[in-house]
Amino acid sequence: MTAATPAPADVQGVIPPLLTPLTADGRLDVPSLERLIEHHLAGGVDGLFVLGSSGEVAFFEDEMREQVLAQAVRLVAGRVPVLAGIIDTQTRRVLAHLRRAEQIGVAGVVATAPFYAITGPEEIENHFRAIAAATDLPVFAYDLPVCVHTKLDPALLVRLGSEGVLTGVKDSSGDDVGFRRLVMMNEAAGAPLTLLTGHETVVDGAYLAGGHGSVPGLGNVDPGGFVRLDRAARAGDYATVRTEQERLAALFEIVFAPVGKTGPAAGVGAFKTALYLMGIVDTNTMSAPMTALEGENVERVRAVLTGLGVELVR
Repeated sequence: MTAATPAPADVQGVIPPLLTPLTADGRLDVPSLERLIEHHLAGGVDGLFVLGSSGEVAFFEDEMREQVLAQAVRLVAGRVPVLAGIIDTQTRRVLAHLRRAEQIGVAGVVATAPFYAITGPEEIENHFRAIAAATDLPVFAYDLPVCVHTKLDPALLVRLGSEGVLTGVKDSSGDDVGFRRLVMMNEAAGAPLTLLTGHETVVDGAYLAGGHGSVPGLGNVDPGGFVRLDRAARAGDYATVRTEQERLAALFEIVFAPVGKTGPAAGVGAFKTALYLMGIVDTNTMSAPMTALEGENVERVRAVLTGLGVELVR
């Protein structure tokens, strides 16, 4: 397959991590995926990040990853850039995902530090250099220490950006001080990196610090809200930024509503449940060994959505 979108060096703005709708028996639900992508595009998003944490990439075998990415690229049809997660434990496996992503046709790739086997700064640097050497696509580093147990060093990231190894960073570290330092170092070096926050409730702060956009899981539920926040920030309209951020923070309460669920079973599970109640996806099925929200947990999500005036069809 040929590339469906160009490979821009300045992907920024609102680039939600696309959820992966599943059928009741755990297969990819293509009609629901199409409705979800159209929901994003109608909201005005600037790109989509496929096969990220919110997309349940860690739960998929290679064949499922390839199917999800190929269908997403087909359905987006070049209307916005598609970034592909090539997340895996070590460099050889990541490079294999990279080759498939290139064949499918994406605008850029996103990789974490290696994990499972213990690695240090030298191995992490070698990992990102190997990825960049193997492709002409932009490479984004995904800072996700809660899952990979390594916090990416901002000085290393900026150095790799200055050398053209990295194009940008998706920061999901939860480290506001670290993000501010990354912004400062990046600006001092001439801003070689595009800096994106992965935290839904502090997007306003990321913009104030000097960030360039967001990769919000909650953007699957309300892409338009994050786009309005982004456009207001670019216009310097921080009254609107604050209004949108406060509403989105209230909407994010859906991830705290489920009882007896943790991690993606609660967070992604709540996003999928909201989309199910909104009629965008046909089920809120989660990847094994996770289970979908049911009963009172669905009603708790419904209560948050109803309280905020979200239109529901179920």
